[in-house]
Amino acid sequence: MSAPHTKRICQIIKLKPECVDEYKEVHRNVWPSVLNAIRRHHIVDYSINHYPQLNLLIANFKYTGSDFEKDMKAIGDDEETQRWWNLTDSMQESFNDGASGSGKDIPWWTDVEEVFRFEGGSSA
Repeated sequence: MSAPHTKRICQIIKLKPECVDEYKEVHRNVWPSVLNAIRRHHIVDYSINHYPQLNLLIANFKYTGSDFEKDMKAIGDDEETQRWWNLTDSMQESFNDGASGSGKDIPWWTDVEEVFRFEGGSSA
């Protein structure tokens, strides 16, 4: 088993304009079981932002485990997470051709390439 590391993830998906209010409301009350599944599988500092001009949802999170693929599969296999996705997937449209929902073979959310990062540190 390899040592834990930090991996930053940024993903986008389209929010259906008619679902904005409902999407925001359900995310104000995310089920504790879903949050626990995320936490158990080494995801920290998770946020979803909304950019209404393009109907975009932008998710950012840090992964701090040692086997990203295994942990992502475990989250997808979680029964409560699947119930959550069944609720929220109908409010979204994927940018990935052939995607049919969260937890399927083709990713639902699209990964966005990081082109710059500054993490701070001491000044010269």
